[in-house]
Parts: sequence; structure tokens; C-alpha cells
Amino acid sequence: MTAAPRPSDLSRPNALEAYWLPFTPNRAFKKDPRIITRAEGMYYFDQNGRKVMDGASGLWCSNAGHCRPSITAAIRAQAGELDYSPSFLYGHPKVFELANRLTAMAPKGLDHAFFANSGSEACESALKIAIAYQRAIGQGTRTRLIGRERGYHGVNFGGISVGGMVNNRKQFGTLLTGVDHLPTTYNRAEQAFARGEPTWGAHLADELEKLVALHDASTIAAVIVEPMSGSGGMVPTPKGYLQKLRAICDKHSILLIFDEVITGFGRLAAPFGAERYGVVPDMITFAKGVTNGAVPMGGVLVKKEIYDAFMTGPEQTIELFHGYTYSGHPLACAAALATLDLYREEGLFENAKALERTLEEQVHSLKGEPNVVDIRNVGVASAIDLAPLDGQPGKRGYEVLQRCFHEAGVMPRLSGDTIVIAPCLIATADDVSVLIEGVRSVLRAVT
Repeated sequence: MTAAPRPSDLSRPNALEAYWLPFTPNRAFKKDPRIITRAEGMYYFDQNGRKVMDGASGLWCSNAGHCRPSITAAIRAQAGELDYSPSFLYGHPKVFELANRLTAMAPKGLDHAFFANSGSEACESALKIAIAYQRAIGQGTRTRLIGRERGYHGVNFGGISVGGMVNNRKQFGTLLTGVDHLPTTYNRAEQAFARGEPTWGAHLADELEKLVALHDASTIAAVIVEPMSGSGGMVPTPKGYLQKLRAICDKHSILLIFDEVITGFGRLAAPFGAERYGVVPDMITFAKGVTNGAVPMGGVLVKKEIYDAFMTGPEQTIELFHGYTYSGHPLACAAALATLDLYREEGLFENAKALERTLEEQVHSLKGEPNVVDIRNVGVASAIDLAPLDGQPGKRGYEVLQRCFHEAGVMPRLSGDTIVIAPCLIATADDVSVLIEGVRSVLRAVT
């Protein structure tokens, strides 16, 4: 049997060809690859040992930095004690412990946790629970789902149906029927270079009333939105918008789901965005930061009345015909518990509040740099919109990404011609400065 190539062997012909990278221009990547072999704290290291500062917390997930010893030790110990336990009809101690920890962190009333393995599965689970709940309470006509333009809710069919990112949808046919979308809350003419939540845009929540008038509330099961649209270009929610959306959903008995896969666990300087905005949804999806990205995990936090609606009929019967082989996996639970401990012990949510102010000041200093047409920030997340090249959308952004990695030694996130900077919550003001100045140097070099 031929041994798999070591990282140092990746330069040999065709060593990269077998792997089809997700959400990546594969041909461009394989001509000039960005290979990561190690990580520690705020840094990744390439195959040559060169360090590159992580400016995107991995994929919005490594909130506590990389390769934290306590998380690594917890995973190692769990693997030696209980590597796997069936998730159907059986449980293990850590999954119950984690469910109690998460519901204690959540807004009051979200008393139950359902586990999945990713943000995509978390969103899919929440949508299914919403429709099944309406049926359970005798509202079986409520099957319609409402998302939002520029929203991202994972890559499964339900998620891309309610999602509002065109490129994520157009390759895959008709998707789910009975889905509508609220308009995006982003308007550059009204919000350009806003700091934090923009003051313009709360009225856009009223568009839900138009959808209710069009379809009737008796057909609508749930609305799903992100407290901050992350993958859609880091779009902060206008002040007052979520409060209005909650009021309209209450008025028409529509469930409100917050997709907090990105915004949970400190990204908005609070355990959840729901707490930052003082709005309690009926469900919260989570993933990413729950395990610091060390082991895949996702899930849904659910209000007690939703859970209770399923707890009818004979006790020996299954209440919800949904779940995954790896729901509440022992290694993922061990990683999550160690991660939650780390957040608490190091005060990382509190650190995020100070980091938010630092990031805001520094990222807005890029206003006036070449090709910068807008800058946004909220929590520990920021975005720089670049003017696209005529007829070549995304090309300028990709060149900036390449130069940041290879030349400036920083690693932001890319969404088309939008550069996103969302550092780990352990970052210092100096770390933020390194990221911003690295991006600045590249912006000045790219035409």
C-alpha cells in the first residue's frame, strides 16, 4: 500500500488533484495553493513553517484560538474512554451535561437542546421541527418558510431554499416549494460606512406583513434570520429590526428562528445575539464556536412549549422522526464542554466587548484606501467591500486574499469582492493592528 503524501510531498505533480475543495475555485487554488499544516493561538503555519495570522477565526469557529491544550486534552481523554455511543435510544453522560450547560446560557425559555453535526444540519433540524410543531398543535396548514435575501443557512436543501445567496441556489433546481424571502437589510446608499448596527432599516421588518397578507398567516410556519448575516458579506442588522420582527411573528403566531451558527459564543460580544438584542426567538441554531471548531457539532435550542407539544401519545413511541448517527457525539461533547469552560475562565465574551471597539476603530481607518467602497462592523466582525473589476466579479477580492496569505502573512475571509476580518476572541489590539495593516498594504498593491 502506498503511503499518503506527507505535507512536504504536496509539491509533487498531481498531489492536489484528488481533493475537490468546497466553496473554492479549485483550478485557481491548485495553481497557487494555500496549504496549512499547523495552528497555535492566533496563527496558522504553512508547509514551510511560515506563520500567518488567522483573521477569520478559521471559518468563524475558532473563537478561542487554535490548538488550546485544555480542549485537546478533553478530546484525547474522551477518545480513550468512550469513542462512540449510539445517538438513537441511548445516551451518555456528557451529552446531558452539555445540554444543561447550553440551555443555562441561552435566553430564558429555551430549555431544550437537539444536537446535530454542523450549522447546515442545525438549520435543517430547526426548519423540520418548526413544521412538525405546527402539525403537532393542529396547525398543519402552516408549512411555508420565510428566509431573507443574502441570508445563509447552510447548504442542505432546506437551508439553501430559505437562504438568499443566489450562487448557493441556482445550480440545484427548484429547491423547496412554499418559501419566501424578506428583503435584505443592506442598503449602501443609506448605510455606507456605518459603525455598528445601522440606524436605517428597521422598517424592512414590516415586509413580513406583506407576506402574511399575500399568503395568510395560517400558511406560515416560521421565519429564519441571522442576527448578523455572516456569509452573505457580514451585514449587521439595523437597530430595532429584530424587535419588530419578533412583534410581527407574535401577532400572527409564526415561529421565529435565529440562526446563530456564526453569531453564537461571543462573536457579538454576548453568548448569543439574542441576548445582545434583547429578543428571544423560539429556536436558536448553533454550531462552529460551540466546540471551537475542534470537532464538528451543531444543534438547536428550543423553547419548552415546542418540546412539550411533541411529548404526547404513548411514552414508548418516538416523538420526532429526525436525528443523525453522530448527534451529540462523545468527542464533540467533550470538546464543547472544555470550550465553554475556556470561554468562562478566560472571560472571552467580556474580552469581545473591548475587542469590538478596537476592531471598529481600526477597520474604519481603511476608508479611503484604493477600491474600498464600504466598511461595516458589529461585534468582533467586520467587512470591507471592494469595487469589482468590470465584468470580473470576485477577481479583485481573490487577488487580495492571495496576497494577504502569501505576502502580508494575514488570513482574512473572502466573500466575492468582500474581505471579512473576524479575529479570534483572544486577539489583542496589536493583533488587530497586524491584520488591518496587512490588508492595507495589500489594498495599496492591488490595482
